[in-house]
Amino acid sequence: MRALAFFCLHACILWILSVNVIEHEAVCLSNSNFRNNMIQPGDSIFNFTADATVEDWVEQSDNVRTVGMSKATLVIQKTQVFRRAVFFSLLNPQPNGAGFAGMRILTDLNLSCGNRILLKARGQGNTHYKIILRHKGENDEPYPTYENFFEIPMEFSIVPLYLEEFKPYYRGRPLNSTEAKPLDTSAITSFGIQIYGGVYSQFKQHGPSSLEIDWISLG
Repeated sequence: MRALAFFCLHACILWILSVNVIEHEAVCLSNSNFRNNMIQPGDSIFNFTADATVEDWVEQSDNVRTVGMSKATLVIQKTQVFRRAVFFSLLNPQPNGAGFAGMRILTDLNLSCGNRILLKARGQGNTHYKIILRHKGENDEPYPTYENFFEIPMEFSIVPLYLEEFKPYYRGRPLNSTEAKPLDTSAITSFGIQIYGGVYSQFKQHGPSSLEIDWISLG
């Protein structure tokens, strides 16, 4: 009798879990205006170990000053053993930390079925980066960016960046709920990687760095 009761309880739990998964996927489908570009949890957004290229990534760096420009580039590093992307940066900020170097790509992604972006990477040099998202085609000023900050280890690790923690900013200044709406994860139209000087932080960064990236996926 105990074995039968345990079996029934176990089956009931599995059924509830399966129903929740199905209902979650149904909600994702019904709320999506970008169904053809929907990314499911576990799917790659950019898999640089396989076939993802960097040809459509463009630089967005603080290079308007004649002295102390910052630069960035994203390349594919390929050997007989591995293939990955490398984000090289030269950060030359002002004394107060104002300055940044980044790369971005225009996209058409629906990430609403997941709750986090997973980044498998390692760093050398400076360690503080951020992922920058934009939505609904609002890819340039005067629209805000949506940013999530992270510190990268020196050994390959998987860094989780929760979508609910992407907050709106304008030129580095955080915005409140009256100044910007929340990020619409179903309509991501720009995806960027940036290293920054730290004008609003207690730490300051400068000089050359590299960020080696195997893949970026949805969790």
